[in-house]
Amino acid sequence: MSPTNLARWPAALLLTLLGTLAGPVQADASGAGLRREEGLVVLDHQSIRVPGDAPIDLAGFHIHQRVSERVYLGMGAYAPLFQGEYGGFMAFDVGVHLQQHLTPRLFATAGLAGGGGGGGRSAGHSRFLSGTGGFIKGYAGLGYTFTGYSLGAQVARMQFQDAAIRDTSANLFVQFPFGYLRGPFESHGQALTPMAQRLAEDEAGENMLGVVLDQIHQQDPQGSFKGTLGMVDLQYAHFMARDTYWFAALGVGHSGRPLYNQMLGGIGQRLRLSPRTSLYGQIGLGSGGYAPDVIDTGPGLLVYPKATAEVALSREFGLALSAGVLRAPRGSSRNIGYGLALNYHIRPADRDGAALPALFQGARWSLFQQTEFNVRYGGIDRAPLRLLAGQLDMALDDRWFIPLQAGVAYNAYLGYPGYGELLAGIGLQQRHEAGARGRFFGQLLGGTNPHGPAVKAAAGLHLDLGEPWSLTASAGKTRARHADGRRFSADSIGLGLGYRFSMPGR
Repeated sequence: MSPTNLARWPAALLLTLLGTLAGPVQADASGAGLRREEGLVVLDHQSIRVPGDAPIDLAGFHIHQRVSERVYLGMGAYAPLFQGEYGGFMAFDVGVHLQQHLTPRLFATAGLAGGGGGGGRSAGHSRFLSGTGGFIKGYAGLGYTFTGYSLGAQVARMQFQDAAIRDTSANLFVQFPFGYLRGPFESHGQALTPMAQRLAEDEAGENMLGVVLDQIHQQDPQGSFKGTLGMVDLQYAHFMARDTYWFAALGVGHSGRPLYNQMLGGIGQRLRLSPRTSLYGQIGLGSGGYAPDVIDTGPGLLVYPKATAEVALSREFGLALSAGVLRAPRGSSRNIGYGLALNYHIRPADRDGAALPALFQGARWSLFQQTEFNVRYGGIDRAPLRLLAGQLDMALDDRWFIPLQAGVAYNAYLGYPGYGELLAGIGLQQRHEAGARGRFFGQLLGGTNPHGPAVKAAAGLHLDLGEPWSLTASAGKTRARHADGRRFSADSIGLGLGYRFSMPGR
């Protein structure tokens, strides 16, 4: 595959996913207005040889949504843990996953994905290691099903464009099936029927989304950056029991070192002090950093225990303060972190001991190819950027919603890989009308990109492809300002796939 075709391949994959929608495998949940959906969470690990350097080991986290008997669509993230000095390397992809049972317990898997990312020991080394940032990955293997999980091994080929990472290696994985109850997106705000409420009580748990502003204070830093790091974190938590949860979080720097990034997952526990006040304790394990010569996280492994105090602002929203210790066990980085968070509870637990009426909570997940053109930084015109982006919309009512958006480029920016954006804000959309196939929307987002604080205004259309899928098209304008005063601006257009649904919620 030529370098030019490799750079364009992730966009082509995303658009061809539209042709795979044979309709999800669903079962109506006893006429309750809910359908049961299925998917897979996959954790994998592989060690990739790097010519003339230490191998890089990549731990992967993938979520696959089942769309037909053997076909899944999904997205994944990769980060190093133990080998080399690659702290801060991170990559994301979208792809197609196939799975076929050979016996009741033995199954075969195969898949193809593409995406973007990058990193290295320094800015110059990142170009050697991850080239322009675009990559493709193909794999095939076997797995065996146990009770509640599966184990397996694959042969995987990962290839970055014009880069040292291009190797075929063994890939070990553990796989967990999951299911959830889905209602129509247009049911947002409506009360669940008694039957649906009983199903939700048996099968659905509380979920929580948090947007966190963190200040990371370094303790005796050994890298060249000695200052305080400002970060924006997005955290999703799912409660396995009334007060016990697992979580996944993505953090990106907005000041100090805007290209800093980290990805964590772990478990937590809530302690209720009063109907409106709760304490949380959690411990996260993951990977992150900048370049080890700037912020020394070594190969990337991070541990982050944190305590949080939350006060309820309303039934859904809570304001929280947090403090924790962020450490890199295989590097010298030691930090104290303080955070301010706005949490959004989906199906919040009773705060006063009284039964709360259950309502449908509408949500939309969109995955799209975004091209940024008219790119200008420091008064100089730059080459266009091509990004893979995802956005989660949480409906507040039939018009207003909260958008959370993340994107990563799969071509180089200013000669280096790893351009990314992390944004959140407020959106307004047309009210749903029976028989209408299109729904216009506008949104205003704030967050960070490699230059620091960024804002983005966008408008677009969701075009119905048949429940629950839609085609998403948008256009927008992004602006950012570096700490030294240089300004970034870009126009953008996006096209992709939306998945809309409602869940037993607030």
